[in-house]
Amino acid sequence: MALLSNRPLISIPALHSSRINPRARISCFSTQSNSVEATELKSSRKEYSPGFIDDLFLNVFRSKMAQEIGWDSEKPGYDGLIDVAHRIMVGRSNSDATEAAIRILRSLFPPWLLELYKKLISPLAGGEVAALMVARVTTVSCQWLMGTCSVNYVELPNGSSWSSGVFVEKCKYLEESKCVGVCINTCKLPTQSFFKECMGVPLVMEPNFKDYSCQFKFGVLPPPPEDDAALKEPCLEVCPTANRRKQLNNTVELDVSKCPKA
Repeated sequence: MALLSNRPLISIPALHSSRINPRARISCFSTQSNSVEATELKSSRKEYSPGFIDDLFLNVFRSKMAQEIGWDSEKPGYDGLIDVAHRIMVGRSNSDATEAAIRILRSLFPPWLLELYKKLISPLAGGEVAALMVARVTTVSCQWLMGTCSVNYVELPNGSSWSSGVFVEKCKYLEESKCVGVCINTCKLPTQSFFKECMGVPLVMEPNFKDYSCQFKFGVLPPPPEDDAALKEPCLEVCPTANRRKQLNNTVELDVSKCPKA
């Protein structure tokens, strides 16, 4: 749901093409369809080509993740980052994993900057200025993590609209992690909490587990957990953990109506 320097860097970490058969996400035992589906997803994604700054952000972010859990992967680059993201979920409850991810996000910023933003920027124009700013910074600084994304308009509860949305065409983090639980507990929930608690900007993230797109809505509060459809999602067919559970328990009727990690 990266350590080149001891100084924290300012970066904001947490997708539209062919759709996956919704019923396929409930079945967790077809290894052949897994490989076909994964191949189709990779080939259909509009690739973002990272540059030097993107590589710097990745290294710093991954190092902060590794520092938090006391472990790093031997794999290089983004593959290693995904390994570390999965490791965050090991031996922790969902809430503990979320809290760990929030600490990682906080460590990327100087504490004084977060406080100043929350006190000075967030109150301006009823929160609109802060929401528009973080939407634009997110698109500039986080495509290495999520893939191609752009600013769009989102509707607020009062019926007005702000250009404070970020639409991720096909989230690389979700696609590579292949796990609803990793998306929810190391990205969606901690990112929503981080922006609200640390920067004073409400945020709801709406991942689409069919096409791997994701809609950020800065300036909009998330729904209560019991009303958040993302928290009730079944495992993805490509989820390696779900497939291992199915293979080990092939004589047991498993409840796959909800991801066990979400």
